Amino acid sequence: MAHRAFIAYERPDSTYNLHYSHMGGQNLRLKRAITEETPFGSDNPSETLRTVHDQLLESDSHGEAGCILERHDCPSPQIDIEPRGLDWTLDEIVTDLLDYQYYDACYVVDSNYRVTAYRTHWFGLQHDCETIDDSPAVGHGALRTVRWHEGEPVGDGFAQGEFHGLKATVGDMLDRGVFTHLEAIVYMARKLDEWTTETQALIVRHPHLNR
Repeated sequence: MAHRAFIAYERPDSTYNLHYSHMGGQNLRLKRAITEETPFGSDNPSETLRTVHDQLLESDSHGEAGCILERHDCPSPQIDIEPRGLDWTLDEIVTDLLDYQYYDACYVVDSNYRVTAYRTHWFGLQHDCETIDDSPAVGHGALRTVRWHEGEPVGDGFAQGEFHGLKATVGDMLDRGVFTHLEAIVYMARKLDEWTTETQALIVRHPHLNR
């Protein structure tokens, strides 16, 4: 089973480069693995990977990024070295690019290598009710951080199960005619907001609900 993760690294101009990890969402492992010495989540520090990462943050095109990768013989870390995107703003990422169904986690890495780990919550309901046939995946969900204690996520599995249970309940209400589709989305977003503590962060993306 894949635990796909999207990783956004801040560039000098405050936009972001985007990378992919096939298993990076598992237990939010990349929050601990990404450091200045191991920017791609390697098990061991690599000067080559650090050099490549720094150069990619300065690259202006995928062609230039490809040339950077061709010049170096890179080991295989937890995160794909080849960028999936260059020069995106955070708002563009969470609104126009991030697939909330496909990815289990999203990491934002600032220029000082402080890592914010988000769980993705997709608002699609076609698997939870008969009323909805299809739902968008991009720009249709929420990102939520979890609590951390001594380097470990606290209640991460519970929070994911809680949201899956919420979707099942909302899907049943849709089928019973209690909610319209938009009302169901509003209800899920409101419950996520209620469950998010003052020490956590919540980002909601939906045309009627962005916050």
